[in-house]
Amino acid sequence: YVQSERVRSGLYLKYAKELIQRGGAHYCFCDEELIAAQRELQEARGESFKFDDPCKLLTIEECEARIEAGEKFVIRQTIPETGTTYFDDEVFGRITVENNTLDEQVLIKSDGFPTYNFANVIDDHLMGITDVVRGMEYLSSTPKYNLIYNAFDWDIPRYIHCPPVMKDEHSKLSKRNGDASFQDLVAKGYLPGAILNYIALLGWSPSEDREIFTLDELVQAFDVKHIGTSGAIFDPEKLKWVNGMWLRNMDLDSYEKLVTPYIDEAVKGNFNRRQIAAILQQRAQTLAEIPEMLTFFDNFPSYSYDLFINKKMKTDPTIALKSLQASYEALKNQEDWSEEALHTTLLALPAKLEMKNGQVLFPLRLAITGMQFTPGGAIEISSILGKEETLRRLELSIKQLEQ
Repeated sequence: YVQSERVRSGLYLKYAKELIQRGGAHYCFCDEELIAAQRELQEARGESFKFDDPCKLLTIEECEARIEAGEKFVIRQTIPETGTTYFDDEVFGRITVENNTLDEQVLIKSDGFPTYNFANVIDDHLMGITDVVRGMEYLSSTPKYNLIYNAFDWDIPRYIHCPPVMKDEHSKLSKRNGDASFQDLVAKGYLPGAILNYIALLGWSPSEDREIFTLDELVQAFDVKHIGTSGAIFDPEKLKWVNGMWLRNMDLDSYEKLVTPYIDEAVKGNFNRRQIAAILQQRAQTLAEIPEMLTFFDNFPSYSYDLFINKKMKTDPTIALKSLQASYEALKNQEDWSEEALHTTLLALPAKLEMKNGQVLFPLRLAITGMQFTPGGAIEISSILGKEETLRRLELSIKQLEQ
């Protein structure tokens, strides 16, 4: 349906008038000055504002006469002055409120348009909605919705109020504040399924000890009883981790097909795309970061030789030069350039040089890529670059270190 067409047809006004006949609403002719005066007086007393509408004492005949005379009006909900109203929520349990704390909200505005709080009840009923899932900010409005349902003698839907997704401890995630939308995240290289997987974990705890779910698995595992009552903070790094796990869980054929456009964006040379995809799969966490990770294939960059100083790998330019010279001599005679053969050749060097594996492989990777961080290690990248290009880059780096 189109809500504006329902407004033009008078549907909401018809239900509002029926609600008046049932005692659940009343006409109000009060001007803004009276409402403002009440607000000012109550706030001066330190009270929360709640409009005390004198018009609810008018008879329907008096109201119809004033309408006939051309007076502007709104239709307000009539709230019982005493007693309580309760509702059951699947997340928060039974919630009971005192009726005298509920404000008599406007249902139909002076221009004939319904407010959201009225239209949503009418629309949900007409659509036969049985389950209402929405944010917990609507908890305070739900008692008033139930009073409308009860006045019409309609079935009340099952309520599931979810806690908000928080940007931090104090503010909700909001696109209005520039926070990323679902479409923004997809454009940044996140998989739709991974986004849904992560969002499902915000405020919901699975019964089993796992975090990665396909959509079908989520459908089977999800239970509203495990939704929490407090907001969960959106963690971009955790989303990135979930996305990376989704990428790693793909079979290589599907992954290669998915990432080839991103590889082609950065790599124009005749390098084996499947091999590149294989090293990316274990390291790339989003699709959008792939091109920048691969720039070294076509363009061997100049780099600072201070990068050879690495405490973790126990390397410095002197150690690097010695290991690179040994790697060059071993590789220039290498006939079989497969990854397996390179693995055998290069891992034989540390023992000969009385070095650790990292003191050979870390300088080699840096010497042939010019980058501190790369997808894939020295052996994998050497295999993809090929013998000629690997030796060319290795020779350039050695000459620079010898100076």
